[in-house]
Amino acid sequence: MASAFSKAFLFSFLIHFYIAICAEYEVNGDEGWIAPKHDDQIYNKWASKNRFKVDDTIHFKYKKDSVLVVTEEEYDKCEPSHPQFFSNNGDTIFKFDRPGLFYFISGVTGHCQKGQKMIIKVLETATPPQSQNQNQNRTTDTPENKKNGAVEVSAVTSTLVLLLVSAFG
Repeated sequence: MASAFSKAFLFSFLIHFYIAICAEYEVNGDEGWIAPKHDDQIYNKWASKNRFKVDDTIHFKYKKDSVLVVTEEEYDKCEPSHPQFFSNNGDTIFKFDRPGLFYFISGVTGHCQKGQKMIIKVLETATPPQSQNQNQNRTTDTPENKKNGAVEVSAVTSTLVLLLVSAFG
């Protein structure tokens, strides 16, 4: 029979994996949110390499700039008239509260035209059914994810329930 300490450790470990189902992404990695010098699609390329879900967050680091969430039309024209979100504190965290498209631009004159803008597609959080043979308790911590600024931990479902029942049953 397992000791109380072993049960508490197992329970704590499993709850950690169950709760951590979202990710935080660092926009443009170490470079941060800056006006592109050469590639006007750098932010859309970065966004396309990631899979964003509802409740994920993105972290913008910048100096003397701002971040705006705008409509598709404002994005296309680089002319924000009524931004849905605005921040200029240099250290902005934005949480995705719904699935769909999000349009980000810089609020500094001329930066959007240089390519400091980005479209992010946010997916539903629902997970597709998995077979019993698939590993449902996994972490995604690959060099590619670290390079893109995100580490994600997937939720455990029936595996968690079975382990908890066997440990405390």
